Amino acid sequence: MPYRLGVVMDPIEGITPYKDTTLAMLLEAQRRGWEIRYMTLADLSLREGMAWGDGALLEVRDDNHDWFTLGERDEEPLENLDAILMRKDPPVDSAYVYATHILEIAEKAGVLVVNRPRGLRDVQEKLAIAQFPQCCTPTVVEMKAEPLKAFINAQGRAVLKPLHGMGGEAIFVVHAGDPNTSVIIEQLSERGSKYVMAQRYLPEISEGDRRVLVIDGEPAPYALARLPAAGESRGNLAAGGRGVASPLTEREREIVAEVRPLLTEHGILFAGLDVIGGYLTEVNVTSPTCVREIDAQKGTNLAGDLFAAIEKRLTK
Repeated sequence: MPYRLGVVMDPIEGITPYKDTTLAMLLEAQRRGWEIRYMTLADLSLREGMAWGDGALLEVRDDNHDWFTLGERDEEPLENLDAILMRKDPPVDSAYVYATHILEIAEKAGVLVVNRPRGLRDVQEKLAIAQFPQCCTPTVVEMKAEPLKAFINAQGRAVLKPLHGMGGEAIFVVHAGDPNTSVIIEQLSERGSKYVMAQRYLPEISEGDRRVLVIDGEPAPYALARLPAAGESRGNLAAGGRGVASPLTEREREIVAEVRPLLTEHGILFAGLDVIGGYLTEVNVTSPTCVREIDAQKGTNLAGDLFAAIEKRLTK
């Protein structure tokens, strides 16, 4: 009898197939004979202490114009599934957090949830780097404007970003004396009510914001250097960056070794570390991407590595 997989994700009709990592995972599951049930956050519920999902049978294809077919929809306890991929994109808002609590009930009933629900709550993608100061560029997190301005002045040039963003959204490069500094901080902090992260600007961004994928504690053999488009300071693919895969550096392997215990402790089977100029800038755990780009350029099957790890756990 095949394994049964649930996937919780954003609406599948809205993805970009050729670069969507979740689709790569679903294609691999289908190749392995898994039955797939598709859900969004709205399809999860909790009833009398039991987690439920209103999932549709899903068939996927590696076709940029016609990549999925939804079949019959069936409401059932999530514990009927063998594994669930939690692949909903940020923000990690209240609805996302509540969904992890529902998935945690399913986990306690014996379902393997990737990544672990509690880990998704506890490993904040930007704040997690604070546990590895030896790997990071100078960084502060503040609500108040004056300390942020002082940091910018001390560094000469800094990157400012909100803690909840993704894909390069709302990232600003600010230099000391920039007349727009106050308004940028006001916007990012929502007038002093939200935390803002400031990091020393790394000119090595011109060589790429490198995504290092970590699968079951082991780094993929290649990183994807996301090179900024002309006139841009962001390498994110969603912001127009171009991805070039290349072998991991020794420094990147050292960073993975430092971060590995955190990932293992929190049940993070699939993570994406962001590295610029040899410095760790983020630990992505909600829905890391770049699998399709690396696979296409280097002939790897990173989703296959992930499902090998999943199946190993299911057969223990």
